[in-house]
Amino acid sequence: MDTVLEARGLRVLYRTKRGPVRAVDGVSFDVALGETLGIVGETGCGKSTLAKAILGILPPGTIIEGSIRFEGVDLATLGVREMRPMRGKDIALIFQDPTTRLDPLMTIEEHFHETIRAHEDASAKEARERARKALASMGMPDTRLQNFPHELSGGMRQRIMIAMALVMKPRLLVADEPTTSLDVIVEAQILEILEDLKRAYKMSLLLITHNLGIVAEVCDRVAVMYAGKIVELGTVRDVFKRPIHPYTRGLLASIIHLDSLELSSIDGLPPDLVVPPPACRFHPRCPHAKEICWTQDPSWQEYRPGHHAACHFGSDFL
Repeated sequence: MDTVLEARGLRVLYRTKRGPVRAVDGVSFDVALGETLGIVGETGCGKSTLAKAILGILPPGTIIEGSIRFEGVDLATLGVREMRPMRGKDIALIFQDPTTRLDPLMTIEEHFHETIRAHEDASAKEARERARKALASMGMPDTRLQNFPHELSGGMRQRIMIAMALVMKPRLLVADEPTTSLDVIVEAQILEILEDLKRAYKMSLLLITHNLGIVAEVCDRVAVMYAGKIVELGTVRDVFKRPIHPYTRGLLASIIHLDSLELSSIDGLPPDLVVPPPACRFHPRCPHAKEICWTQDPSWQEYRPGHHAACHFGSDFL
């Protein structure tokens, strides 16, 4: 299967007075053509930084190491001017909160015109027709084009964001917590729309979320991140049914089911990424940790076909 996105040894470090924050530290993964890959983990594990690295929208002075290739082009080596033509056209991003991303002084139609004209020399009539079709794909009437963002509900604003991301028919869509602020009914509608549009446009989707239920519903594979690293990667079925890494097991145990009798959580807090724990970064919170866990880095191993994890005692959980 063709690979659309390929990251190898990707590191993103933010400069601070205390030292570099290792937000993404040695991440490697692939996204295949037409695939949906979920990235999950606690807040602060590096998920959103990974999305920004792909789009090239990191703050000035950020250190990027390793490679992140989109259809053979290393995005990590591109400058702002080189990245701008690709951003929005070839790779699009759905932001977490549409309220902060839509200009309150612009109508929805003006937002679409700005997006389209940034990449193509389209007339106002052509841009409006494309905007109308994009809204129709979201189940919204073209009368909404004359609305300002504050005149729309949260679900409508998110649909607008998705329509704007898809209006140029990108080959890769990065969705960063696209349903965080929505109720469960609207969330289900948005996820169904994303799945339908992914098939219609034959694009790949990188879905970043902390909601494991969403991953189980729409993703083909899932990568579990902890403290800037991917600790487990495999098909959704393998990772959810037969998790290997203790962190993954802890996340899955914290999900509330209809038959849950008590709440479960992972002890402790995520580590300081300026001075992360040595060797396995999860060892201060891991109930199975032994001396080797804080003295040696665990190797990345394939425990089942396509199912990888980094844990010294991964074979104990097979």
